[in-house]
Amino acid sequence: MESIVVEGGKGAVELQADGVIHLTWKPNVSIEAQDAYAATAAVNEIAEGSEYPLLVEMVTVEAVSRQASAVFSIPSAASRIALFGSGPVDRVLANFFFDVRVPPCPTRYFSSRTESINWLLGE
Repeated sequence: MESIVVEGGKGAVELQADGVIHLTWKPNVSIEAQDAYAATAAVNEIAEGSEYPLLVEMVTVEAVSRQASAVFSIPSAASRIALFGSGPVDRVLANFFFDVRVPPCPTRYFSSRTESINWLLGE
């Protein structure tokens, strides 16, 4: 499927054949509010008015600002969100989000890509 580069170039969004939108952040990025707005806009654009489960690959993301977390709590085309990370920093970033914001839809953190996709697809 076609990929949309998030404005600013820190990530990309793609609707995959399994019906899951993938938001993949580049390694070692710090996500600010403008990046969060751009990512949300790309997710909404690729969804074309429909809702889809969203996999956010946050492996090696360095930081997420408080303002970016606020943006991610705004409803978008995501029907449910799986945050996929691989290490303790990713888990801390996800827990920070859960502690300070109410997710806009069912949202969970996973350290397994397979488990995250299975949860998103209701399997």
